[in-house]
Amino acid sequence: MHPKTPMHTWFALPVLAWALALLPACELAGGEAAMKRPLVTVVPQETDELLANPGMGWQTFHRTRDKDKNLPSWVPSTVHYARWGWGTVEPEPGKIDYAFLDKTLKQTREAGQTLAFRIMCCSTSPGRPYQPAWLKNVGGKEIECERKDTTGLLVPDLDDPVVLERHLDLIKRLAARYDGHGDIDHVDLGSVGWWGEWHMSGSKRAKMPTLRNCKRIVDAYFEGFKKTPLLMLIGGGECLTYATDRGAGWRADCLGDMGGFSKTWCHMRKAYPVMVKQGNVRSAWRTAPVAWESCWDMRKWVNEGWPLRFIFNYALAYHGSHLNNKSVPLPERDDVRPEIERFLRRLGYRLVLKELKHPARARAGGTFEISMKWQNIGSAPCYRPYRLAYRLTGGGRTITVVGNVTVNKWMPGDVDDLSEKTLSAKDWQLPRGQVTTVADRVTLPADVPAGVYRLSVGIVGQDTPEPVVRLGIQGRTQDGWYPLSQLEVSGA
Repeated sequence: MHPKTPMHTWFALPVLAWALALLPACELAGGEAAMKRPLVTVVPQETDELLANPGMGWQTFHRTRDKDKNLPSWVPSTVHYARWGWGTVEPEPGKIDYAFLDKTLKQTREAGQTLAFRIMCCSTSPGRPYQPAWLKNVGGKEIECERKDTTGLLVPDLDDPVVLERHLDLIKRLAARYDGHGDIDHVDLGSVGWWGEWHMSGSKRAKMPTLRNCKRIVDAYFEGFKKTPLLMLIGGGECLTYATDRGAGWRADCLGDMGGFSKTWCHMRKAYPVMVKQGNVRSAWRTAPVAWESCWDMRKWVNEGWPLRFIFNYALAYHGSHLNNKSVPLPERDDVRPEIERFLRRLGYRLVLKELKHPARARAGGTFEISMKWQNIGSAPCYRPYRLAYRLTGGGRTITVVGNVTVNKWMPGDVDDLSEKTLSAKDWQLPRGQVTTVADRVTLPADVPAGVYRLSVGIVGQDTPEPVVRLGIQGRTQDGWYPLSQLEVSGA
């Protein structure tokens, strides 16, 4: 901008808005006339509030947020997580209980959440197997086995041809009905191993399927779920790499374990760093989500004296998007809530509009450019291609136009040092992402009456012109828009 060009600076205030017609973002404004236009510069103010955004954050477990009595009012939750045994979803051969699943989806949607789920095949509870009772009747082989000190466990032989055929068919039919369903956030590749965690630890008789069959199961998920995100369990070994190479994220179900199983071994220090390295999944978060589940729950962490700051920093440093604490009560210690709030402010994506510029005046039927600076200060990207949109309001008219800029490429900061010493530091913070500069060029309708209009910005869904994302700035209106400035429109 020429140093003599007039400029006005605004700070974001809550006002209404109206929107436009957009030309491709790559067509930048130019010419002498554009250079002489006075510019409005808006510098929004950040907010510390906890944001309820789709595809990230605190998960409720086997109950929606409106039915979760242990969910504090100050904790937002947009994802309902559940897992069921094979027999629950397919109680009769070839007959999936769609009524049960559809009812769950309906209840989840009415609670303002989306559903994430896992189907499991191998239970560690005697007398309560996950496989359907009919499996043996159709010729499927079952194995009576033990796990540590628990005996009499009945699990399906996942290498048995009949079991494998039925297993693959289950995945195929679930995907045929639910792939791309708007009320589903993601699906776990969780039908192998104890609880679907891709291991059969503690058992001598029950074995994991062959690598060939494991890959066939992974392939079935990817052949069926082409639109819905998939998460692989971190214990998948070679199949963890196989699945993430195909685009899966990953899930780990024992965040916080600092030695609850053994004095010399724990998930946090010994297991997860090795699994991430061996699986070559350190950068998988760039294209697909990472989900955590608490080991036991946070009350155990507090009772054992395990460091909350380190545990939460660990989850952020590995770029988590989700945390499931099993819908149990939170610890009552006074310092717990501040630590959780600090964690939730960074968990998942958090998009901040740093600056917005546009001409102070525009002509009906003419064009003007909106240039912006955005920053992701969360721990993960927004994995869906939500779009920037603009709205102008004034003179009794409201027009909304969706732009050409998507937000899914805005990366958070990253760190190389994941050592316990570094992540335990009280002042450690995951770096903010780089500031991204984007521009959209707007064409006003020719019949816009002259006058002063309010300009608002929002991030809208893939198939809707309504805002779906809360920003990390102040000034949000009840309908989800962020009024930022004024635009003076002259006649055509």
